[in-house]
Amino acid sequence: QVQLVESGGGLVQPGGSLRLSCAASGSTFSITAMGWYRQTPGVQRELVAAVSSSGSTHYADSVQGRFSISRDNAKNTVFLQMNSLKPEDTAVYYCNAVFSEGAGNFRTYWGQGTQVTVSS
Repeated sequence: QVQLVESGGGLVQPGGSLRLSCAASGSTFSITAMGWYRQTPGVQRELVAAVSSSGSTHYADSVQGRFSISRDNAKNTVFLQMNSLKPEDTAVYYCNAVFSEGAGNFRTYWGQGTQVTVSS
């Protein structure tokens, strides 16, 4: 059974930093892309950042220059370093991993979510 376990959320003051981690386990298939999404009540979940297996990255405009995504392929782990946090970054952050199951089949899994609150 595939599991994505997130950690690192919490309460931080505006301008502060947090580092989220997400470790995937339970599959023999390789992971193509990994990413972080976030969601606030009543708002559609949005992509924050993503990283491919080769290390190519993509960021939402709202976090460009403040957040940095990275991954450890050997440990199937993805990280999100969040700097210069703003109150509008407050959300539940979800980890996502896309597994390549062969024959052009892909399956996406999600973590349980971790709360990030930016407030003074």
